[in-house]
Amino acid sequence: MPKRRDTALDELAARLGHEFADAALLNLALTHASARTSTWPNEDNERLEFLGDRVLGLAIAELLADRFPDASEGELARWFNHLVRAETCAEVAQDWDLGRFILMSGGETCSGGRHKKTILANSCEAVLGAIFADGGYAAASAVVRTFWEPHLGELEEAAPDAKSVLQEWAQGRRLPLPRYLEVAREGPDHAPRFTAEVQIEGVAPERGQGANKRAAEQAAALALLVREGVWQGPQDG
Repeated sequence: MPKRRDTALDELAARLGHEFADAALLNLALTHASARTSTWPNEDNERLEFLGDRVLGLAIAELLADRFPDASEGELARWFNHLVRAETCAEVAQDWDLGRFILMSGGETCSGGRHKKTILANSCEAVLGAIFADGGYAAASAVVRTFWEPHLGELEEAAPDAKSVLQEWAQGRRLPLPRYLEVAREGPDHAPRFTAEVQIEGVAPERGQGANKRAAEQAAALALLVREGVWQGPQDG
């Protein structure tokens, strides 16, 4: 790597709080697929991203279990999904100023690639994969705790929607996951009305209506939750 690149990666490593024994791993983690060459067609961060995604999941699960020993499985699952989602990973990447370190094609750069949520989130996970490959799980987990703990304050905002709650309810009873079917679409194209039915094997189905498919599915899920006594009514959602 050119000396200038080495210096930039040293700066990033210091920000991460991890000293790399193999700096090439960090460089690879920051190599977007658009920067592939015919000579090195596999030299990008996708494998490290795959690894980092799993490392992040385990580290976040461990963090939540430690911090919230009295939380239910459903609460932990909802908070977990909030912390590992692409939006949160992209926010962490922005905290690291990761965009300016990513190697990508000129075309991707010109299209705003350094600020794209997906690229930032994927690169963030790839960096975690590189830290794991370089220093093991303890090193990667320490970075996750440092940079994801500030996001624990957002968990109250990660309010459940009816579909999420219904899925947790079904999983808690070891039932199959809910299935949603569009059973009707009425009204003019500019103002359609959808009817959806939610089905769970072993449970009577429910239907709901909405201005789009998602809203109809939410209404159906809510109807089932109210019927089963999980929620008292729409005001509780």
